[in-house]
Amino acid sequence: MTEAAPRKRALAISVLLAARLVYAYNWYDIGGVLPLVGSHFDTGTVQLGVVLASFLIGAAVFQLPAGYAAMRWGNRATSIAALAVMGAFAVSSAASPAWWVLALLRFGAGGGAAFFFAPALGLVTGYYPEGQRGFVIGAYNAAFSVGSGIGLFASAFLGPQTGWGLPLALGGALLLAVASLAIPLLPRSETEVRTPTRGLWTASRPVFRSAALWGLAVGGGGVWGGMYVAAQYFVDFATKVHPAWSLTLAAAAPTLMIALEVGGGPLGGWFGERSRSRLRALVLWAALSGGLLVLVPFLPLAAELSVFAVLGFADGVIFALLYLVPTYFPEVSGNRVALALAFENFVQILIGSAVALGFALVAVATGYAGAWLFAGVATVVTLPALALVSRTGKSSRPSAAPV
Repeated sequence: MTEAAPRKRALAISVLLAARLVYAYNWYDIGGVLPLVGSHFDTGTVQLGVVLASFLIGAAVFQLPAGYAAMRWGNRATSIAALAVMGAFAVSSAASPAWWVLALLRFGAGGGAAFFFAPALGLVTGYYPEGQRGFVIGAYNAAFSVGSGIGLFASAFLGPQTGWGLPLALGGALLLAVASLAIPLLPRSETEVRTPTRGLWTASRPVFRSAALWGLAVGGGGVWGGMYVAAQYFVDFATKVHPAWSLTLAAAAPTLMIALEVGGGPLGGWFGERSRSRLRALVLWAALSGGLLVLVPFLPLAAELSVFAVLGFADGVIFALLYLVPTYFPEVSGNRVALALAFENFVQILIGSAVALGFALVAVATGYAGAWLFAGVATVVTLPALALVSRTGKSSRPSAAPV
Protein backbone atom coordinates (compact mmCIF):
# COMPACT_ATOMS: atom_id res chain seq x y z
CA MET A 1 0.00 0.00 0.00
CA THR A 2 1.36 3.47 -0.90
CA GLU A 3 1.86 6.21 1.66
CA ALA A 4 -1.24 8.01 0.36
CA ALA A 5 -3.44 4.93 0.71
CA PRO A 6 -3.39 4.78 4.53
CA ARG A 7 -4.28 8.48 4.67
CA LYS A 8 -7.14 7.93 2.25
CA ARG A 9 -8.39 5.01 4.32
CA ALA A 10 -8.11 7.03 7.55
CA LEU A 11 -10.17 9.83 5.99
CA ALA A 12 -12.79 7.34 4.81
CA ILE A 13 -13.07 5.76 8.26
CA SER A 14 -13.34 9.22 9.85
CA VAL A 15 -16.24 10.07 7.56
CA LEU A 16 -17.95 6.75 8.31
CA LEU A 17 -17.51 7.19 12.05
CA ALA A 18 -18.96 10.70 11.87
CA ALA A 19 -21.89 9.39 9.83
CA ARG A 20 -22.39 6.55 12.29
CA LEU A 21 -22.44 9.05 15.18
CA VAL A 22 -25.10 11.26 13.59
CA TYR A 23 -27.05 8.19 12.50
CA ALA A 24 -27.08 6.98 16.11
CA TYR A 25 -28.28 10.36 17.38
CA ASN A 26 -31.42 9.80 15.34
CA TRP A 27 -32.03 6.38 16.89
CA TYR A 28 -32.10 7.67 20.45
CA ASP A 29 -33.22 11.32 20.33
CA ILE A 30 -36.85 10.19 20.62
CA GLY A 31 -36.10 8.46 23.94
CA GLY A 32 -35.15 11.71 25.66
CA VAL A 33 -38.42 13.45 24.74
CA LEU A 34 -40.76 10.47 24.98
CA PRO A 35 -42.63 11.86 28.03
CA LEU A 36 -43.07 15.18 26.19
CA VAL A 37 -44.42 13.39 23.13
CA GLY A 38 -46.88 11.55 25.34
CA SER A 39 -48.06 14.78 26.99
CA HIS A 40 -48.30 16.66 23.69
CA PHE A 41 -50.43 14.01 21.98
CA ASP A 42 -52.16 12.83 25.18
CA THR A 43 -51.06 9.24 24.62
CA GLY A 44 -50.29 6.35 26.97
CA THR A 45 -47.47 3.87 27.31
CA VAL A 46 -48.75 1.53 24.59
CA GLN A 47 -48.95 4.30 21.95
CA LEU A 48 -45.45 5.44 22.87
CA GLY A 49 -44.33 1.84 22.54
CA VAL A 50 -45.75 1.84 19.00
CA VAL A 51 -43.77 5.02 18.21
CA LEU A 52 -40.57 3.35 19.41
CA ALA A 53 -41.31 0.03 17.75
CA SER A 54 -42.23 1.64 14.41
CA PHE A 55 -38.66 2.84 13.92
CA LEU A 56 -37.36 -0.62 14.71
CA ILE A 57 -39.83 -2.27 12.36
CA GLY A 58 -38.78 0.07 9.55
CA ALA A 59 -35.13 -0.67 10.30
CA ALA A 60 -35.88 -4.40 10.28
CA VAL A 61 -37.99 -4.84 7.15
CA PHE A 62 -35.57 -2.89 4.96
CA GLN A 63 -32.43 -4.70 6.12
CA LEU A 64 -32.52 -7.33 3.38
CA PRO A 65 -33.34 -4.85 0.59
CA ALA A 66 -30.39 -2.83 1.87
CA GLY A 67 -28.11 -5.85 1.62
CA TYR A 68 -29.25 -6.53 -1.93
CA ALA A 69 -28.86 -2.85 -2.82
CA ALA A 70 -25.26 -2.98 -1.58
CA MET A 71 -24.58 -6.06 -3.72
CA ARG A 72 -26.13 -4.40 -6.78
CA TRP A 73 -25.02 -0.75 -6.55
CA GLY A 74 -22.19 -0.89 -4.04
CA ASN A 75 -21.78 -0.11 -0.37
CA ARG A 76 -20.76 3.50 -0.90
CA ALA A 77 -23.75 4.60 -3.01
CA THR A 78 -26.21 2.76 -0.79
CA SER A 79 -24.78 4.24 2.42
CA ILE A 80 -24.85 7.84 1.20
CA ALA A 81 -28.39 7.57 -0.18
CA ALA A 82 -29.51 6.06 3.13
CA LEU A 83 -28.22 9.02 5.12
CA ALA A 84 -30.19 11.41 2.92
CA VAL A 85 -33.42 9.40 3.14
CA MET A 86 -33.15 8.97 6.89
CA GLY A 87 -32.46 12.68 7.30
CA ALA A 88 -35.51 13.69 5.26
CA PHE A 89 -37.83 11.51 7.34
CA ALA A 90 -36.27 12.70 10.60
CA VAL A 91 -36.76 16.37 9.73
CA SER A 92 -40.35 15.70 8.68
CA SER A 93 -41.13 13.84 11.92
CA ALA A 94 -40.56 17.02 13.92
CA ALA A 95 -43.74 18.50 12.41
CA SER A 96 -45.98 15.47 13.05
CA PRO A 97 -49.60 16.54 13.76
CA ALA A 98 -50.54 13.27 15.52
CA TRP A 99 -48.78 10.43 17.29
CA TRP A 100 -49.61 7.95 14.54
CA VAL A 101 -48.09 10.29 11.93
CA LEU A 102 -44.96 10.46 14.07
CA ALA A 103 -44.95 6.65 14.16
CA LEU A 104 -45.22 6.45 10.35
CA LEU A 105 -42.42 8.94 9.83
CA ARG A 106 -40.25 7.15 12.37
CA PHE A 107 -40.93 3.99 10.36
CA GLY A 108 -39.55 5.77 7.27
CA ALA A 109 -36.51 6.98 9.20
CA GLY A 110 -35.94 3.41 10.34
CA GLY A 111 -36.01 2.30 6.72
CA GLY A 112 -33.30 4.83 5.91
CA ALA A 113 -31.31 3.55 8.88
CA ALA A 114 -31.48 0.02 7.48
CA PHE A 115 -29.92 1.10 4.19
CA PHE A 116 -27.00 2.66 6.06
CA PHE A 117 -26.05 0.09 8.71
CA ALA A 118 -24.87 -2.99 6.80
CA PRO A 119 -23.52 -1.25 3.66
CA ALA A 120 -21.46 1.14 5.79
CA LEU A 121 -20.13 -1.76 7.83
CA GLY A 122 -19.42 -3.54 4.55
CA LEU A 123 -17.23 -0.58 3.61
CA VAL A 124 -15.38 -0.88 6.92
CA THR A 125 -14.61 -4.55 6.31
CA GLY A 126 -13.61 -3.70 2.74
CA TYR A 127 -11.10 -1.10 3.90
CA TYR A 128 -9.46 -3.44 6.45
CA PRO A 129 -8.17 -7.00 5.80
CA GLU A 130 -8.82 -10.04 7.97
CA GLY A 131 -7.10 -9.87 11.32
CA GLN A 132 -7.14 -6.05 11.39
CA ARG A 133 -10.83 -5.18 11.35
CA GLY A 134 -11.92 -6.09 14.89
CA PHE A 135 -10.82 -2.85 16.55
CA VAL A 136 -12.29 -0.75 13.73
CA ILE A 137 -15.63 -2.57 13.91
CA GLY A 138 -15.57 -1.91 17.64
CA ALA A 139 -14.86 1.76 16.97
CA TYR A 140 -17.76 1.81 14.48
CA ASN A 141 -20.01 0.56 17.27
CA ALA A 142 -18.43 3.01 19.70
CA ALA A 143 -19.38 5.87 17.37
CA PHE A 144 -22.96 4.61 17.59
CA SER A 145 -22.67 4.78 21.36
CA VAL A 146 -21.34 8.34 21.31
CA GLY A 147 -24.12 9.47 18.97
CA SER A 148 -26.75 7.64 21.01
CA GLY A 149 -25.62 9.29 24.23
CA ILE A 150 -25.60 12.72 22.62
CA GLY A 151 -29.03 12.13 21.11
CA LEU A 152 -30.58 10.89 24.33
CA PHE A 153 -29.09 13.52 26.62
CA ALA A 154 -29.33 16.47 24.21
CA SER A 155 -32.98 15.76 23.45
CA ALA A 156 -33.77 15.44 27.18
CA PHE A 157 -31.99 18.77 27.75
CA LEU A 158 -33.41 20.66 24.76
CA GLY A 159 -36.91 19.19 24.77
CA PRO A 160 -38.29 20.96 27.85
CA GLN A 161 -36.97 24.29 26.55
CA THR A 162 -37.79 24.08 22.84
CA GLY A 163 -40.43 21.37 22.53
CA TRP A 164 -40.02 17.76 21.50
CA GLY A 165 -39.79 18.48 17.75
CA LEU A 166 -36.57 20.50 17.61
CA PRO A 167 -34.23 17.69 18.76
CA LEU A 168 -35.70 15.45 16.03
CA ALA A 169 -35.32 18.15 13.36
CA LEU A 170 -31.74 18.79 14.46
CA GLY A 171 -30.89 15.11 14.03
CA GLY A 172 -32.34 15.05 10.53
CA ALA A 173 -30.47 18.19 9.50
CA LEU A 174 -27.19 16.69 10.70
CA LEU A 175 -27.85 13.56 8.64
CA LEU A 176 -28.38 15.63 5.50
CA ALA A 177 -25.20 17.57 6.20
CA VAL A 178 -23.02 14.48 6.68
CA ALA A 179 -24.50 12.88 3.55
CA SER A 180 -23.37 15.94 1.59
CA LEU A 181 -19.86 15.65 3.02
CA ALA A 182 -19.67 11.91 2.30
CA ILE A 183 -20.19 12.38 -1.44
CA PRO A 184 -16.74 13.90 -2.10
CA LEU A 185 -14.90 12.35 0.85
CA LEU A 186 -16.00 8.70 0.99
CA PRO A 187 -14.17 6.49 -1.56
CA ARG A 188 -15.43 3.20 -2.92
CA SER A 189 -13.72 0.13 -1.46
CA GLU A 190 -11.10 -1.25 -3.85
CA THR A 191 -12.33 -4.80 -3.17
CA GLU A 192 -16.00 -4.05 -3.83
CA VAL A 193 -17.65 -6.06 -6.62
CA ARG A 194 -21.14 -5.29 -7.94
CA THR A 195 -23.48 -8.15 -8.79
CA PRO A 196 -25.84 -7.86 -11.79
CA THR A 197 -29.54 -7.94 -10.93
CA ARG A 198 -30.04 -11.36 -12.53
CA GLY A 199 -27.34 -12.90 -10.35
CA LEU A 200 -28.41 -11.45 -7.00
CA TRP A 201 -30.47 -14.39 -5.77
CA THR A 202 -27.89 -17.01 -6.73
CA ALA A 203 -25.12 -15.00 -5.11
CA SER A 204 -27.11 -14.48 -1.91
CA ARG A 205 -28.25 -18.07 -1.26
CA PRO A 206 -25.18 -19.05 0.81
CA VAL A 207 -26.11 -16.30 3.28
CA PHE A 208 -29.61 -17.63 3.95
CA ARG A 209 -28.40 -21.24 4.11
CA SER A 210 -25.81 -20.51 6.78
CA ALA A 211 -26.79 -22.26 10.03
CA ALA A 212 -24.05 -20.35 11.83
CA LEU A 213 -25.48 -17.01 10.72
CA TRP A 214 -29.00 -18.07 11.75
CA GLY A 215 -27.69 -19.07 15.16
CA LEU A 216 -25.83 -15.81 15.64
CA ALA A 217 -28.80 -13.72 14.51
CA VAL A 218 -31.36 -15.44 16.73
CA GLY A 219 -28.98 -15.89 19.63
CA GLY A 220 -28.23 -12.18 19.80
CA GLY A 221 -31.83 -11.07 19.33
CA GLY A 222 -32.80 -11.19 22.99
CA VAL A 223 -29.87 -9.10 24.19
CA TRP A 224 -30.56 -6.64 21.35
CA GLY A 225 -34.09 -6.15 22.70
CA GLY A 226 -33.02 -5.97 26.34
CA MET A 227 -30.38 -3.32 25.67
CA TYR A 228 -32.76 -1.29 23.52
CA VAL A 229 -35.39 -1.31 26.27
CA ALA A 230 -32.81 -0.23 28.87
CA ALA A 231 -31.67 2.74 26.82
CA GLN A 232 -35.05 3.88 25.50
CA TYR A 233 -37.53 3.16 28.29
CA PHE A 234 -35.60 4.11 31.39
CA VAL A 235 -36.37 7.83 31.09
CA ASP A 236 -40.11 7.24 30.85
CA PHE A 237 -39.94 4.66 33.67
CA ALA A 238 -37.94 6.95 35.95
CA THR A 239 -40.18 10.00 35.48
CA LYS A 240 -43.28 7.92 36.31
CA VAL A 241 -41.90 5.89 39.23
CA HIS A 242 -39.55 8.58 40.58
CA PRO A 243 -41.36 11.88 39.87
CA ALA A 244 -38.81 13.81 41.95
CA TRP A 245 -36.16 13.06 39.31
CA SER A 246 -35.92 15.66 36.56
CA LEU A 247 -35.95 14.62 32.91
CA THR A 248 -32.23 15.36 32.65
CA LEU A 249 -31.48 13.37 35.81
CA ALA A 250 -33.55 10.45 34.54
CA ALA A 251 -31.56 10.50 31.30
CA ALA A 252 -28.25 10.26 33.19
CA ALA A 253 -28.37 6.46 33.66
CA PRO A 254 -28.95 5.46 30.00
CA THR A 255 -26.53 8.18 28.93
CA LEU A 256 -23.87 6.66 31.18
CA MET A 257 -24.72 3.26 29.72
CA ILE A 258 -24.16 4.52 26.22
CA ALA A 259 -20.93 6.28 27.25
CA LEU A 260 -19.45 3.04 28.61
CA GLU A 261 -20.23 1.31 25.30
CA VAL A 262 -17.55 3.53 23.81
CA GLY A 263 -14.89 1.60 25.72
CA GLY A 264 -16.53 -1.79 25.41
CA GLY A 265 -16.81 -1.66 21.61
CA PRO A 266 -13.14 -1.30 20.59
CA LEU A 267 -12.00 -3.59 23.42
CA GLY A 268 -14.57 -6.18 22.40
CA GLY A 269 -13.41 -6.01 18.78
CA TRP A 270 -9.75 -6.22 19.78
CA PHE A 271 -10.53 -9.19 22.02
CA GLY A 272 -12.55 -10.85 19.27
CA GLU A 273 -9.61 -10.86 16.85
CA ARG A 274 -7.47 -12.71 19.38
CA SER A 275 -9.80 -14.75 21.56
CA ARG A 276 -10.31 -18.51 21.70
CA SER A 277 -13.80 -18.04 23.15
CA ARG A 278 -15.86 -15.38 21.39
CA LEU A 279 -19.14 -17.21 21.96
CA ARG A 280 -18.38 -17.84 25.62
CA ALA A 281 -17.78 -14.12 26.09
CA LEU A 282 -21.08 -13.34 24.35
CA VAL A 283 -23.02 -15.68 26.62
CA LEU A 284 -21.40 -14.50 29.85
CA TRP A 285 -21.88 -10.79 29.15
CA ALA A 286 -25.47 -11.34 27.98
CA ALA A 287 -26.34 -13.41 31.06
CA LEU A 288 -24.90 -10.72 33.33
CA SER A 289 -26.89 -8.06 31.49
CA GLY A 290 -30.14 -10.00 31.83
CA GLY A 291 -29.62 -10.33 35.57
CA LEU A 292 -28.95 -6.61 35.98
CA LEU A 293 -32.08 -5.61 34.05
CA VAL A 294 -34.23 -7.50 36.56
CA LEU A 295 -32.81 -5.31 39.36
CA VAL A 296 -33.61 -1.95 37.74
CA PRO A 297 -37.02 -1.24 39.39
CA PHE A 298 -35.67 -1.91 42.90
CA LEU A 299 -32.58 0.31 43.01
CA PRO A 300 -31.85 3.89 44.13
CA LEU A 301 -30.30 6.33 41.65
CA ALA A 302 -26.67 5.72 42.67
CA ALA A 303 -27.06 1.98 42.20
CA GLU A 304 -28.89 2.53 38.89
CA LEU A 305 -25.85 4.41 37.62
CA SER A 306 -23.55 1.51 38.51
CA VAL A 307 -25.86 -1.02 36.84
CA PHE A 308 -26.13 1.03 33.67
CA ALA A 309 -22.36 1.51 33.56
CA VAL A 310 -21.88 -2.27 33.51
CA LEU A 311 -24.68 -2.68 30.96
CA GLY A 312 -22.98 -0.15 28.72
CA PHE A 313 -19.60 -1.86 28.74
CA ALA A 314 -21.28 -5.22 28.18
CA ASP A 315 -23.29 -3.82 25.28
CA GLY A 316 -20.13 -2.56 23.58
CA VAL A 317 -18.36 -5.92 23.90
CA ILE A 318 -21.40 -7.96 22.81
CA PHE A 319 -22.14 -6.05 19.64
CA ALA A 320 -18.54 -5.77 18.55
CA LEU A 321 -18.43 -9.58 18.68
CA LEU A 322 -21.83 -10.03 17.03
CA TYR A 323 -20.76 -7.93 14.03
CA LEU A 324 -17.19 -9.24 13.83
CA VAL A 325 -17.91 -12.99 13.90
CA PRO A 326 -19.95 -13.23 10.65
CA THR A 327 -17.28 -11.40 8.63
CA TYR A 328 -15.19 -14.57 9.01
CA PHE A 329 -17.84 -17.04 7.88
CA PRO A 330 -16.55 -18.35 4.52
CA GLU A 331 -20.07 -18.60 3.10
CA VAL A 332 -20.62 -14.83 3.47
CA SER A 333 -17.31 -13.54 2.13
CA GLY A 334 -16.83 -10.90 -0.57
CA ASN A 335 -19.75 -8.67 -1.44
CA ARG A 336 -22.10 -10.87 0.60
CA VAL A 337 -20.78 -9.38 3.87
CA ALA A 338 -23.27 -6.49 3.83
CA LEU A 339 -26.17 -8.85 3.12
CA ALA A 340 -25.08 -11.19 5.92
CA LEU A 341 -24.84 -8.34 8.42
CA ALA A 342 -28.17 -6.99 7.19
CA PHE A 343 -29.77 -10.39 7.69
CA GLU A 344 -28.32 -10.69 11.19
CA ASN A 345 -29.58 -7.21 12.06
CA PHE A 346 -32.98 -7.94 10.48
CA VAL A 347 -33.58 -10.92 12.74
CA GLN A 348 -32.27 -9.16 15.83
CA ILE A 349 -34.33 -6.01 15.26
CA LEU A 350 -37.49 -8.06 14.75
CA ILE A 351 -36.87 -9.82 18.05
CA GLY A 352 -35.94 -6.50 19.65
CA SER A 353 -39.15 -4.86 18.41
CA ALA A 354 -41.18 -7.64 20.01
CA VAL A 355 -39.28 -7.18 23.27
CA ALA A 356 -39.86 -3.39 23.23
CA LEU A 357 -43.57 -3.75 22.58
CA GLY A 358 -43.84 -6.61 25.07
CA PHE A 359 -42.15 -4.46 27.71
CA ALA A 360 -44.82 -1.78 27.25
CA LEU A 361 -47.68 -4.28 27.40
CA VAL A 362 -46.31 -5.96 30.54
CA ALA A 363 -45.76 -2.55 32.17
CA VAL A 364 -49.41 -1.68 31.61
CA ALA A 365 -50.65 -5.08 32.78
CA THR A 366 -48.46 -5.71 35.83
CA GLY A 367 -46.38 -2.59 36.48
CA TYR A 368 -42.75 -1.80 35.79
CA ALA A 369 -41.33 -4.49 38.09
CA GLY A 370 -42.86 -7.16 35.86
CA ALA A 371 -41.74 -5.31 32.73
CA TRP A 372 -38.08 -5.22 33.80
CA LEU A 373 -38.28 -8.91 34.74
CA PHE A 374 -39.62 -9.54 31.23
CA ALA A 375 -36.70 -7.58 29.74
CA GLY A 376 -34.16 -9.58 31.76
CA VAL A 377 -35.62 -12.93 30.75
CA ALA A 378 -35.93 -11.85 27.11
CA THR A 379 -32.23 -10.95 27.09
CA VAL A 380 -31.10 -14.51 27.80
CA VAL A 381 -33.88 -16.69 26.39
CA THR A 382 -32.48 -16.69 22.83
CA LEU A 383 -28.86 -17.47 23.77
CA PRO A 384 -29.11 -21.27 23.20
CA ALA A 385 -29.34 -20.58 19.46
CA LEU A 386 -25.64 -19.67 19.55
CA ALA A 387 -24.93 -23.40 19.67
CA LEU A 388 -25.50 -23.38 15.89
CA VAL A 389 -22.42 -21.24 15.34
CA SER A 390 -19.62 -23.49 14.13
CA ARG A 391 -15.96 -22.97 14.81
CA THR A 392 -15.10 -21.46 11.43
CA GLY A 393 -13.17 -18.46 10.16
CA LYS A 394 -9.79 -16.97 10.84
CA SER A 395 -8.12 -15.07 13.60
CA SER A 396 -5.19 -12.70 13.72
CA ARG A 397 -3.73 -14.97 16.37
CA PRO A 398 -2.71 -18.20 14.58
CA SER A 399 -3.23 -20.46 17.59
CA ALA A 400 -6.66 -19.07 18.41
CA ALA A 401 -9.94 -20.64 17.40
CA PRO A 402 -12.21 -17.88 16.07
CA VAL A 403 -15.43 -18.49 17.95
